[in-house]
Amino acid sequence: MAVEDRRSRPGTDVLIRKVDSHVAALRTGLHGPELELAERLAGCLRELVISTAQASAADRAQVRAAVHYFVLRRESQGRLLSVRSLAAAQRLVNRAARQLGRPDLTVEGRPGRDAVAPAGRSGRDAVTPATDIAARP
Repeated sequence: MAVEDRRSRPGTDVLIRKVDSHVAALRTGLHGPELELAERLAGCLRELVISTAQASAADRAQVRAAVHYFVLRRESQGRLLSVRSLAAAQRLVNRAARQLGRPDLTVEGRPGRDAVAPAGRSGRDAVTPATDIAARP
């Protein structure tokens, strides 16, 4: 059994390290609700990486894509993510969590607004507003 765990760890560890190093970089420039959102997204991604380590290749690929989307800073200005990028990453991460059967990991709230803790941590009854699901950047 320990051999199986070690086989799944390298890919898992790499993804988690990417998320952690990205959040560490964001801490130097983001503050308040934006930083809180980035940290909650990182927590969700870490949990998805761990929970899909033994899942199908398609599920792992979906999580890997969400991690890369969060980390790559496509819409960045300088080294930091813009608020718009965090909102786009939030939609993508939430979609992945719901599709993988983990709606408890969705991250609620938006930067600049009152942030709500992720569903399943402080309120299992939280629901993602339809406008967040349908919104596109």
